[in-house]
Amino acid sequence: MTDSVVAWTGRTACALQDALRLTQEAFAEHLGIHLRTVAAWHQQPDITPKAATQQILDTALKRATDAERRRFTQLAGLAPTAESGDNDEAERRLSEDPNVASALEWLDKHTGWTPGTARRRVAARLAAVDLRELQDRGQRRGQVNQRQIADALNAYYAGRKDYGAYRATYDGHAIATSVFTRAEWLDLECALAPETDQLMLSTKPGDLDPNIDELAAENAVNRLAEALTASVRIVDLPLYRLLDIDVRRDRVGGTLGMTTFAHYALTMDLLESELVDALAAGTVIRPGTLPLRDRYLPNTASVVDVAGRLCVGGALALCAVARPASPGRPADYLLLVQERSAACSTQRGGWPSRPRAFTSRWLTTAMTPSSRTHSCARWRRSCSVARKSTAPMGTR
Repeated sequence: MTDSVVAWTGRTACALQDALRLTQEAFAEHLGIHLRTVAAWHQQPDITPKAATQQILDTALKRATDAERRRFTQLAGLAPTAESGDNDEAERRLSEDPNVASALEWLDKHTGWTPGTARRRVAARLAAVDLRELQDRGQRRGQVNQRQIADALNAYYAGRKDYGAYRATYDGHAIATSVFTRAEWLDLECALAPETDQLMLSTKPGDLDPNIDELAAENAVNRLAEALTASVRIVDLPLYRLLDIDVRRDRVGGTLGMTTFAHYALTMDLLESELVDALAAGTVIRPGTLPLRDRYLPNTASVVDVAGRLCVGGALALCAVARPASPGRPADYLLLVQERSAACSTQRGGWPSRPRAFTSRWLTTAMTPSSRTHSCARWRRSCSVARKSTAPMGTR
């Protein structure tokens, strides 16, 4: 752990800012200097601050907490020999995977960080991640079931008008989901054929600006470090994002744009882990208890504003096939669903509402219709309409 620096540079000054977890504006105020000075450090990492400014930086470092000084030591590359070996290993792992490099580049760009900052911060976090703690947390997440998640999200978005959570029944059992829908989107009697399934790809370039603040950036850094620690493979593939919805009795339409998996994985996908961890800790879910959700999807209006937020998907993750009755077996539906494997960085064993570029596996199961359930074709249409016409409230 370092208490002093022989000679400060723009790079080490920025490392101190990152260690203190301050924005440029807050760091300038903390030091009592001009914002343009801090901005110059980011633009010119090799610049040497004036002697008076170096003394200010020395004082700020001495007043930092032990945890902040440890972070600074790692971020600035000033660790003693043993710690340097750990940091070198972290850097080696970060450099091996081009998909991780793509995610780091994306994070630097959208946080406004100097190129290389995301790599240093992930390396520092990686050196401190405890694999056994990640495994224990995975076990705790596995104890949170789908109904708890659906109930928590419906409580968080209580008081909504015009929209409700999609529900289904089978064999007399009701299933609650976290999929927003509305009455006019169900029972459309609309066959999903080329002339009626009218999702169109927009030709306009550009993606949504994520506008990542320090809270979001810290969680994104943790996501990458934990994925690397758990040997989770990340593939930065293109994804479709929903831009608008046009649902009528004779068509299911809308417009799609393109985004990247890095954008999704480091922003909206973090909401599910936040929710499941809160439930595992016994937190009563309500607005104000989930900082990332409060930022990205604070109310019903933000959920249904698909153009104003990231609503992504890929190939269908749920397929229902009708099977006629046979001797000894009644008519039923054969479901092909995607289940998160133990190597997935979110909730183990859950059924994702859309494919992810994390490791998953596929399984089949059968569902027998009850007297109140739609025919397979109508049930599949209702489910597909609800999924295409809305976006889930951050999870299934």
